[in-house]
Amino acid sequence: MNSKIGIIIGREYSERVSKKSFIISTILMPLLMLGLMIAPALITIFSTADTKTIAVIDNSKVIAQSLKSNDEINYISLDVPLDSALANADIDGVLLIEESILTSSAGVSLYTNEASSITIEQNITSQIENTIEEQRLKNYDIENLEEILDAVKANVSLQTYRNDQEAGSNASSSFLSYIIGTIMTFMLYIFLLLYGQMVMTSIIEEKNNRVLEIVVSSIKPAQLMMGKIIGIGLVAVTQVLIWAALISVISGSLLPALLPTEVMNEVTAFNNGTIDINTATNDADLLHALSVLGNVGYILSIFGYLMLFLIGGFLFYSSIYAAIGSAVDNIQDAGQFQSIVVFPIIIGLILSMTVVNDPNSTLATIMSMIPFTTPMVMMARIPFGIATWEIIVSLVLLYISFLFMVWVAAKIYRVGIFMYGKKPSIKDLIRWINYK
Repeated sequence: MNSKIGIIIGREYSERVSKKSFIISTILMPLLMLGLMIAPALITIFSTADTKTIAVIDNSKVIAQSLKSNDEINYISLDVPLDSALANADIDGVLLIEESILTSSAGVSLYTNEASSITIEQNITSQIENTIEEQRLKNYDIENLEEILDAVKANVSLQTYRNDQEAGSNASSSFLSYIIGTIMTFMLYIFLLLYGQMVMTSIIEEKNNRVLEIVVSSIKPAQLMMGKIIGIGLVAVTQVLIWAALISVISGSLLPALLPTEVMNEVTAFNNGTIDINTATNDADLLHALSVLGNVGYILSIFGYLMLFLIGGFLFYSSIYAAIGSAVDNIQDAGQFQSIVVFPIIIGLILSMTVVNDPNSTLATIMSMIPFTTPMVMMARIPFGIATWEIIVSLVLLYISFLFMVWVAAKIYRVGIFMYGKKPSIKDLIRWINYK
């Protein structure tokens, strides 16, 4: 029996791993993820908007002289009626400032010859607000006001420490944990949908070709189903292992080589707890991020958890996909049943985006224990350092639920693979489950 399942597993695994699409996606996906993180910064650096010329008609005689031009806006002052300024084709817009601007916040109007932009509007409003605030402060006639304001400004750098972790390694960053949790959650989301649908599509194709009728003559339907699920699941596991190895190499070798020596020295001192953040060249958030990204052990532990929840979640959901694939004859009919699988996965993704605001809340704890949402929600919580017993309990419940779901799916599978020409109803599926 084991040899028969092994043949099915080997066929499903080798057929997909040997494809060029698998090799290309495995190599390109880490680069794509890195590109998606870097792209916004590159776009911001290299994208330069055209400089807009804004004519300013300042009836208050106070604001215009404080407006500073930059690469986005070139301010010019005009002492003409509004209609004359609007008729000027050499300018891109007219900023009208009423005389009452210092006492009223509704005394500014912007007239543009084309669609305005958020950047331009924010530039104008922020400069005007600063000028109004300065003018209002001057009315208090306080000597050395600017020096006083500079002296009272504060820039707080908050460091968070865990009481349940050893000194020197207990610094944490909620923002970094959020980023890591979000990336891991999206990876799970993509894997569960992509590889789960792969199981369903494979069964539908072989069912239409009548291949399954031949195969089940020498192997039990339940064994065939498990062989397909495990074989395709191993493809996903292989991909994650390759990514873990690539990222670990980048983290342990390339990152220290690319960073300046003084930065690495500060990261080392930060890890040892021997650095004064107030005197450091870099802030605490950056040092913490670099210390985490350079910690191969931490990265491997995160991928280890990802592997556990990926395997459990895949086995759980792919069993349902397998049952759907065996019950229908084409992808169109399968689409109506897929909502049974897709909706819980999407709900888990949405919940994971909310529980990161409070990873220890009652909602987060409950949703991470429900098998339908466990993989995504728990992976979003793990980077925050939740209790180990919660992770263990969620894994136990997930794998127990998988065994139950396999039992249900096998009942449907053994009947569905021989059914042709009729799309079953929910009532039919329940009847198939009750067959002895």
